[in-house]
This record gives sequence, C-alpha cells and structure tokens, in this order.
Amino acid sequence: MAKTKSVYVCQSCGATAPKWIGKCHSCSEWNTYVEEKITKEDSSKPSWRTESNRSKIASKPVKISEVEGQVEKRLNTSDAELNRVLGGGIVGGSLVLIGGEPGIGKSTLMLQLALSAQNTQVLYVSGEESQQQIKMRADRIGYKSPSCYILSETGTQQIFEQIEELKPKLVIIDSIQTLQTNRIESAPGSVSQVRECTAELLRFAKETNTPVFLIGHITKEGSLAGPKVLEHMVDTVLQFEGDRHMTYRILRTIKNRFGSTSELGIYEMLGSGLRQVSNPSEILITQKAEDLPGVAIGATIEGNRPLMIEIQSLVSPATYGTPQRSTTGFDAKRMNMLLAVLEKRGGLRFGSQDVFLNVAGGIRIDEPALDLAVCASLVSAYHDVPVTDKVAFAAEVGLGGEIRAVNRIDSRIAEAEKLGFEEIYISTHNMKGLEKPKKIVVKSFNKLKEVFEELMG
Repeated sequence: MAKTKSVYVCQSCGATAPKWIGKCHSCSEWNTYVEEKITKEDSSKPSWRTESNRSKIASKPVKISEVEGQVEKRLNTSDAELNRVLGGGIVGGSLVLIGGEPGIGKSTLMLQLALSAQNTQVLYVSGEESQQQIKMRADRIGYKSPSCYILSETGTQQIFEQIEELKPKLVIIDSIQTLQTNRIESAPGSVSQVRECTAELLRFAKETNTPVFLIGHITKEGSLAGPKVLEHMVDTVLQFEGDRHMTYRILRTIKNRFGSTSELGIYEMLGSGLRQVSNPSEILITQKAEDLPGVAIGATIEGNRPLMIEIQSLVSPATYGTPQRSTTGFDAKRMNMLLAVLEKRGGLRFGSQDVFLNVAGGIRIDEPALDLAVCASLVSAYHDVPVTDKVAFAAEVGLGGEIRAVNRIDSRIAEAEKLGFEEIYISTHNMKGLEKPKKIVVKSFNKLKEVFEELMG
C-alpha cells in the first residue's frame, strides 16, 4: 500500500524541510516553501512499463582498464545546425533539455525535428496544445512525415503506456513543466513534479536507449524554470536565444556530455518555420551602400565556427553632467577599459563624450579578439571618419596599448578572405608560422597607435 507524507519544498531551488520556514537555508530566498504531499509507491513497480524490468543484480566495481569502450551511435537529423550543436547528431539514450523565452520558436524547432525524421518513428507529446493546433503548425511548416505521431497528454503513466505500445525511436516532450506523475500529490510545474517527471524520463531514456527531448520554460531572470538539479540530471542543455521581434535565432550549448559546449547554431524565423543559416557572417554584416563612421568588422570564433561581426559605435558630446556608456551585445566593463586605453595611450578625450556600442545582428560576443575592431569603431565615430569596409580586424588590445595575439588566426583570415575583404589587421606575434593567403593582405602591428596611423593617416 502506498504511503503518503508531507514535506515543504522550496519553489526556487528545490530544497526540502520537515516544516515551514520563512527563509530557505539553501538559496536564501524568503517565503518560497510550499507544502507538498509525496506518495511512496511500491519500489518493485517501475514508474514506466517496458518489456523487461530492471535487472535485480547489483552492480560491481570494475577496473577501468577492463571496461570496453564503444563509440556512441548518433542519429543524424536533416538539421545541420542542430547536429553541430549536439556534437554530431542525437546520441541514443540521451536526455536533452532546450529552454528559451515564450514565442522564441522552441516548439517550432522540435516539431520540425519530428517531421523531418522520415525513417524514424517519433512521438511528439504536447501538454500545452491540442492535436488540431499542432496540425495547423505542421501545415504551415509544410513538412509531411508518415512516422510522426502526436499525443496530447500530461500524465506520465499514460504517456509511458502509449510509448510501450508505439515503441518510438525518439520522444519529444513539450513541455516538462506541464507533466505530472501520480507518485507526487502536487500541482504541475512545481519543483517536486518537475524533478520526479524528469527522473522518470531519464530512467526510461537510459534503460531503453531512446533519446528524449524536453522543452523547458525559463524564468524572468532568463534561467531555466524549476530546480537547479534539473540541469544536472540531463545530458545536454540547449538555450534558444534571440529577440522575438527580430528574425534571427541562436541555439547555444550550455552543457553537453557528448560534445563541445561552445558550439553555436543560427536560424532565421520565417512564416514557414525556422530556416538554417549556413553562412552567418553574411547576415551579421549589414549591407550598406556607403562607408559609415563608427563601423568596423571584427573576426571572432564561436565554437569551431569563424564569424565576421559588425561593430557599430556612436560618440557624441555629453549633454548632461555624467557621460552615458551603453553597450548592446558587448561587455560594458571591457568597453570602459578600452575607452581608458584610448584616452591614456591615444590622447582621445572620451571623458566628455556619450558612447554607445552595438553588435549588429542581435547576438552577444565576449571574445577579446574583437578589441581591435571595437577600438577602430570608437576612433572612427570620435573623428567622424569612416573605416573602409574592405578591412577586418582580429586582435586583442592590452592595457599598455599593445596589440596581442589571438588563437586560430588562420581560420579568421580564411573567413575574411572568403567574404571578399582586401586587408586584415592582426598582431605581429600572430605572424609566426602563418601561411601567406592568396588574395587578402595581412598587416601586423605592435601598438594601437600604429594601427590608426595606417588606417587614418
């Protein structure tokens, strides 16, 4: 017979207490403890049904030299951007959590994945939309797949019954906050429900070698809703970013047990769904008819992908007592450091100027290799003299005004050459062992002052 007990759970971090307390001892939040009833069922009955129950034999320690290694079999999707972010495809038995703001396109991305798998049986479970709503979105996307099944259900026991009957090769849950299990008596979306439902799906994925995708909501601070332990339980955490008023979306890897955590996928939101952007450098550089002051192009690296980023600056006399400093897509503290370097080493008076800096395309870049492009953009805006759009920059700037080397300079030069740039400015220390490119001219510098003498005369 099932036993029921009552505990108090923090809705912020998931910590438990035997009685109500005002301040959480784990996350220090106030008034977050809510009473939840937990039903302990017979442990001999699994929370989901399979053909074979779990092995009763206890695990034994084995020498690491005796463990046989194996290569993970990956399921390649028709989405090259998703394959790159996942590390080469979907690993069997993996649990992937994808989060993002409402309306950003999470459900559209997962439905496109389900519909594009022609030879793979996929079960798309939705707790937020009816089957008719999903059908309308599928018709708008335009994909047709005979192996995609739709299920509108929120109870995990009923979902596992349908999984046992259908035996899909891929399961998508939209979303994890809408699921509930009979093992816990609490509302859907609570910390206990999210944690227990994820644990059941994790056991199902590992024991049947079936990959599972979970769509998760985020809080107003931008972090994934639910307990922090949720991100530790899953194998991969993906973040879908972008301004929903703009067309471009970015898929980042926050955690990946089967690949790199620095990969990046870029999509364009259209009326017919999400379109893969194979060459993001072209969309991140604004097409303009003439050279404009305050605009410079920098070469950066996101994961294994080189990108050309457009830096835009505006410098104007301060109309109030304290000058304004505003950045979009770039670290504000680093911009203030570069302004201090330009003022001290270059003699430019930014102390009485309002400075605004923007990274075009709506993305955020933190790499120091954009320092020289930022400095060129700021100086161009200060003097109101445009920088030619045939020049790219790839170097870090030190506090002494020195030009420092950056990694993977060959990839940056090759990307600039492919996009038609005629010159690229780099550090002298990057010239060692550098192969001479065919079309683009590589110019090296030691000091920031030398760059601006060459650039503006």
